[in-house]
Amino acid sequence: MIVTTHGEWILDSFLRKHDAQFTGIQLVGMLRGIASGMKYLSDMGYVHRDLAARNILVNSNLVCKVSDFGLSRVLEDDPEAAYTTRGGKIPIRWTAPEAIAYRKFTSASDAWSYGIVLWEVMSYGERPYWEMSNQDVIKAVDEGYRLPPPMDCPATLYQLMLDCWQKERNNRPKFEQIVSILDKLIRNPGSLKITANTTSRPANLLLDRSSSEVPPMGTMGDWMDGMRTLPCKEAFSGVSYSSCDTLAKTSTDRVVLTEVHVTPATCPEWEPSMGITTL
Repeated sequence: MIVTTHGEWILDSFLRKHDAQFTGIQLVGMLRGIASGMKYLSDMGYVHRDLAARNILVNSNLVCKVSDFGLSRVLEDDPEAAYTTRGGKIPIRWTAPEAIAYRKFTSASDAWSYGIVLWEVMSYGERPYWEMSNQDVIKAVDEGYRLPPPMDCPATLYQLMLDCWQKERNNRPKFEQIVSILDKLIRNPGSLKITANTTSRPANLLLDRSSSEVPPMGTMGDWMDGMRTLPCKEAFSGVSYSSCDTLAKTSTDRVVLTEVHVTPATCPEWEPSMGITTL
């Protein structure tokens, strides 16, 4: 449990309450404060292990402080040091794949978690991976899929997310580098005007990390290919949609197909984790 003082709020609920009310620079300033706090922890030889928006405090000046150190541990004075735990619960949606698989926590696994926090901030407190089960999240991440950019997210910030979500932990940015990147964005606010492409594809499509850029999906065939639901293509024959622009409801968490009835008979490979809601 986090005890807040007067004038402080827990970040995730604070963002949901003030949805779309802050400028890009204000959001980057909040992210910079979180990264600065994590840089200090890393410099002191600590790993947090539970970095998430629910464990960040924010005040009326939008100053953010990292909190809830219940899972934090000190590391050895070694850049390759890792803390290994044998028990306890792991916050799956925020945890790096190697930490889930081997329970080895490092500053690099904290960097992965920071990427999720970055996504939470830019989506104004959405739940990472929405309604996917923890097992589906683990499987998707292991297969190379990543969260898509939140709506209107600057391309530079989404690229930072993808960098934090590198499968190879040594390729993830250090917190010192993250602070430096955010400082440059604050000094050059015009760089925040270029947004990642979110208008031509389903809002909950998880992206393959092999491509750092979001390819446009103009046709239904492209969309089906991107969703990896090739066995289900025949179930969509005759649908009047000519492109995914008219299909995707980008303001929602899931895609609703209004003219398609997907059943086990028409699509044996279908399962809820594909992100298709039948009516």
